[in-house]
Amino acid sequence: MSYSTLVSNGSTDFRGRIADKRKTGGWKGSPFLIANEVAERLAFFAIAVNMVAYLVFEMNQSLPTAATHVTDWIGAAYVLTIFGAFVADAYWGRFKTVVVFSCVYAVGMVMLTLSAGIDSLRPPKCMKRPCIEATDRQSGFLFCALALIALGTGGIKPCVSSFGADQFDEADKKEAQKKYAFFNWFFFAINMGALLGITVLVYVEDQKGWVWGFAVPTVLMFSSVIILVSGVPFYRFQKPMGSPFTRFLQVIVVSVRNHFAGVAVRRDTGLYEVDSVESDITGARKIAHTRQYSFLDKAAVATNPEANPKNRWRLCTVTQVEEFKCFIRVLPIWASTIALALSFAQQSTFFVSQANKMDRKIGSFTIPAGSSPVFAAINGLILVPVYELWIVPILRKYTGHRRGLTSLQRMGVGLFVSIFSLASAALVEKKRRDDPNSLTMSVFWLFPQFFLLGTAEVFTYVGQLEFFYDQATDGTRSISSAFFLSEIGIGSWLSTALVKIVERATGGQEKGWLRNDLNQSRLDYFYWILAAINGANFLVYVWIAWRFKGKAGEENSVRDESIMLEMGPGQVVKRGDDGNGELRSVMF
Repeated sequence: MSYSTLVSNGSTDFRGRIADKRKTGGWKGSPFLIANEVAERLAFFAIAVNMVAYLVFEMNQSLPTAATHVTDWIGAAYVLTIFGAFVADAYWGRFKTVVVFSCVYAVGMVMLTLSAGIDSLRPPKCMKRPCIEATDRQSGFLFCALALIALGTGGIKPCVSSFGADQFDEADKKEAQKKYAFFNWFFFAINMGALLGITVLVYVEDQKGWVWGFAVPTVLMFSSVIILVSGVPFYRFQKPMGSPFTRFLQVIVVSVRNHFAGVAVRRDTGLYEVDSVESDITGARKIAHTRQYSFLDKAAVATNPEANPKNRWRLCTVTQVEEFKCFIRVLPIWASTIALALSFAQQSTFFVSQANKMDRKIGSFTIPAGSSPVFAAINGLILVPVYELWIVPILRKYTGHRRGLTSLQRMGVGLFVSIFSLASAALVEKKRRDDPNSLTMSVFWLFPQFFLLGTAEVFTYVGQLEFFYDQATDGTRSISSAFFLSEIGIGSWLSTALVKIVERATGGQEKGWLRNDLNQSRLDYFYWILAAINGANFLVYVWIAWRFKGKAGEENSVRDESIMLEMGPGQVVKRGDDGNGELRSVMF
């Protein structure tokens, strides 16, 4: 076998041998992962868009309470991605994590189906107000099912996209280019799952009942596990590299200790690196030194030549310090895109509630209210291939960038478009509320807000996939993806908090802007608040993105950034004027 056919990043096949490009990875392995993502998203969206209705009509909750419960659940699902990424990086690896948590997800779906099918697990039908509330046992069973689904989502989401990207060798130009196409088609799969979930399954729920609506995605989730496992011979696997959180904490502890010990880092200060070709982080390449966040460099200064250099609570390597720096660099970008997630939370709550009060008939067919987000999903299905096949080549001629736009530029476009989505939602809601015959107002009036928010999601989500994967180091791929996904959860929680703040500040559920009766609410005012938040957030993002310094050699780089190098044995890094380091003899 020629060496050129082997991957350069140390990935192995299922037998534990260095993976052969001809037999593994690329588009040989990634379709199985895309199929898993379609099934998971189908189930998730089938639940998310109709769970408000289930809680209101089956569990006898008020509309604001049901909306907050759903956003809390969505928030938990995405914040738990940090836990899933931790398990993958520290113990199981990405593939095993996806398989195990897919099974957890499927068990949660079984429990949800039982909740809908067994009468004793639900309160009596509400015939008149006030309704009989669900008992603690009934609510507990349902929330346990939703908790397992959230946990399953948290384990799957940060790993499946990163595991898919692992199937492409970054050192191979052809495969590296295909990796970016994978991100686009991966997002296409997400929208395909969402489209099927909010059309076919919502229609099944509407026509056949909740049991069928939950049972079908349950079967699909079990099927997706079988499909996922069947792709094992074609995958490239990377071994767990240990917990990045532990390594981050070590850098903080050592740098702070050395700071109080009077350690100073100057241009001629030698910084420690291990005496080997690769770093001492399992499977991770070395990273060259940078000047940014120089306080952390103190963690790589040897203060006791006789101490054990392998004790990372006393002395960190340059690679370990730079890994932490790379993580810190993306946090401002992460924080400045959370506001968009707050807007996404409205798709499965108040947007659907609006649709429920409008004319949804097309001839003799009535569109289920829960299917109204189909406008956004269809937009994603159309825009992704259009952007990939036609817009990118055109933009490439003008920008000179291989992807047409950098990932930061794509995210900026999405954030900008989201402002108009919420403004459109506010204008349409005002017209609907002021119209004495609002029930005759067509649901297609909601098309602009769904379409624009779907456009914002296409640009921002795919840009985030690219950005957080590219800016992550070898040992932080899953965690980086998890932090990007966690902002969707945080946005959902912020939506819950904002609903409660607006509710209390404007007079509560009886007199305030957000009441149990949507026709008596002032939801348009709430949307204007969200539009203002998105507008202010966009300005903050532009300022942060303009100042961002990415890894050298990457699309967002400016200067003084990390370079992935294969540094030989017997080397330490000595600070230089250019900030990229200068190689010297090893300290120990």
